[in-house]
Amino acid sequence: MAIDGFAAPGWLALLGLVAAVTAGYGWSQRRRRRNILRFTNLALLDRVVPRAPGWPRHVPAALLLVALILLTVGLAGPTAQAQVPRNRATVMLVIDVSQSMRATDVAPSRLAAAQEAATRFVRELPPTVNLGLESFAGTAAVLVPPTTDREAAVHQIQTLQLAESTATGEALAAALNSITAFNAQVPGSESGPPPARIVLMSDGKQNVGRDEFALAAEAARQHVPISTISFGTLLGTIDMGGGIIPVPVDDSSLARVAQLSGGRFYPAQSGAELHQVYDNLREQIGYQTVEADVSRPWLVLGTLVTLLAAALAVVRAQRLPA
Repeated sequence: MAIDGFAAPGWLALLGLVAAVTAGYGWSQRRRRRNILRFTNLALLDRVVPRAPGWPRHVPAALLLVALILLTVGLAGPTAQAQVPRNRATVMLVIDVSQSMRATDVAPSRLAAAQEAATRFVRELPPTVNLGLESFAGTAAVLVPPTTDREAAVHQIQTLQLAESTATGEALAAALNSITAFNAQVPGSESGPPPARIVLMSDGKQNVGRDEFALAAEAARQHVPISTISFGTLLGTIDMGGGIIPVPVDDSSLARVAQLSGGRFYPAQSGAELHQVYDNLREQIGYQTVEADVSRPWLVLGTLVTLLAAALAVVRAQRLPA
């Protein structure tokens, strides 16, 4: 974790203290050597003065200086960017259940892969996020209003049923209404209602219902970005009994919905890619970047190094470093 800043303005003064201690130790060593050289009888000096212990005698003092530097950084209040769960947020997960989701260009089928990825997404969202679930084909159905009850959403995801047509605009209208109704029920704050987002996963082009682009623009006016996921490939087909019908994904429409709402478009052509998209969305939706205090590790390490320096000094000379 990189340090972004220091909260305490006096940290330079503390570093100056460390420098003064370092200079004082160096001066004391030079003075000690100068006093020894004043003894003129070198033959007698060699017999009465023990042999200099060499560089190891400086190790405790060096460790003490390192400890002072670490403690100085800790006391200065370093901060760094950290990912923390959001205190509150509202998400509507909207899943396309039109007949094109029967296509097997994504194994075992588009719908089965979508159910698996959505289930993991729901279960791994931070518990402070209120999640709602909606399915749509020719009409839209809010299966679970925004709530922190994850099992209700998981149960509904696992029992999704296919239906005819694709009414993307109706799905967006129902999702916006659910968010508005939820915001009216939860207590407000100085910053307004909880941040909200719609996550729309679909594979086909709208063919009934209200204009999806007009609803995307309305979402932008309500400050509700739409993250759209285009799931499937251009090679998808389904057997309608009377023949094989191609059901290629419609990237352009979903990309425009995201753009108009202020959201982002994500293409996914496999179950693995869909999992990755949901992982990215979970990080964006469930977590926020804040400036966090990271002084504790510095203080702990500085204390441990101080204790080590004291222990070495006692072992070598039965006294603290001077």
